[in-house]
Amino acid sequence: MSDRVVVTGLGVCAPNGVGLSNFTHSLQQGECGIRFHQELSDLGFGCQVAGKPEVTNLHMSRYFTPLQRKGLNSSGLVYGVLAGTDAWADAGLKPMGTEHPDWESGIVFGTGILGVDKFRESIYLIDNKNTRRLGSNSVMQTMASGISAYLSGILGLGNQITTNSSACATGTEAIIMGMERIRSGKAKRMLVGSCNDSGPYIWGGFDAMRILPSQYNKNPEHASRPMSATAAGFVPGSGAGAVVLESMDSALARGASIYAEVMGGAVNSGGQRGTGSMTAPNGEAVQRCIVDALADAGIAKKEVDVINGHLTATSKDAEEIKNWSRALERSGKDFPYINTTKSLTGHCLAAAGSVEAVASILQFRCKEVFGNINCKDLHPDILEIVDETKIPLKTFSYSPNIIAKASFGFGDVNACVIFKAYKAN
Repeated sequence: MSDRVVVTGLGVCAPNGVGLSNFTHSLQQGECGIRFHQELSDLGFGCQVAGKPEVTNLHMSRYFTPLQRKGLNSSGLVYGVLAGTDAWADAGLKPMGTEHPDWESGIVFGTGILGVDKFRESIYLIDNKNTRRLGSNSVMQTMASGISAYLSGILGLGNQITTNSSACATGTEAIIMGMERIRSGKAKRMLVGSCNDSGPYIWGGFDAMRILPSQYNKNPEHASRPMSATAAGFVPGSGAGAVVLESMDSALARGASIYAEVMGGAVNSGGQRGTGSMTAPNGEAVQRCIVDALADAGIAKKEVDVINGHLTATSKDAEEIKNWSRALERSGKDFPYINTTKSLTGHCLAAAGSVEAVASILQFRCKEVFGNINCKDLHPDILEIVDETKIPLKTFSYSPNIIAKASFGFGDVNACVIFKAYKAN
């Protein structure tokens, strides 16, 4: 039995595209999904722009029954259901019948927090002594594992069903967890990904920290500026990404279309020691995570063609580039091509890793490296490390063999996964 793990399905609900085709088009064309939100202005936010998926009534009626929609007020759950069910269908898989689950398929679908708007609604009802008006689905919408449980019910999966939570590293960590379960022989298929709620109750804390840009409220598409000298803070976002992982044997046996192979990955923490803190990464831990991921994948440092970085549009971007350079022992024109999806989506928080992993994997299928926007004025500290030609401003034709995707989250936690182009024998 082979312990190789491949990607057979993708799904996404992102600020710059709901559904795989829309998302792909936006990545190729450099179309930004960050918009001005009047609600944030009315509430007195400094930063009044954000990335929020445009989910329509048509989407809701397509993915939810009228009964399921009754009292549904959890944006993260909605995003996760759209992405997760799309990924399962994209893999050529169908929901199970009503009698028995699929014992060989499971879910690791993470989130930072779920159902904040439902929490608020519940608090007001309880305080006004209207508890009975909460409805029967309020618990499902607000428990963190509600998304994995909900997807399991839709698809009928009977292997491990769980939700992880590791701040901005959540989605990337979920991919590694799913890969490890398949590698161990405990599952044939794992639906992995992550989601995050949208709205002022999610974004307000970051606005209060004054780490969001406030000077682009009238020019939202220019607000998220990773690797730029004029980067002014990350733009909050939301959404969901989903990936179907499958054992190579299973995928080949059923004739599945394969996007890429998952070669390996690693997770760690800087322990908030040294340069690490609740909000800043420990550089040594970041480098160790990258090196450990490559070792787990059996990939040499010189083999990495493309990096999809965490790169949030803060002062830490140059530090991240330095960590990649030290970990890979590469710089200048020898540095891999590097891009960041956040210039188009904003920072989707717990959903960031999975949305960006979908973007990373699509580069194999499209035979392209997606461009970066809003960084014509590259930070001088970055230019001391990387040749500017390695930070493409527009999408260009290229067939990557190895892509590294990493996420570095609040709490000084890190995750890095290595993908490889799939070539049939």
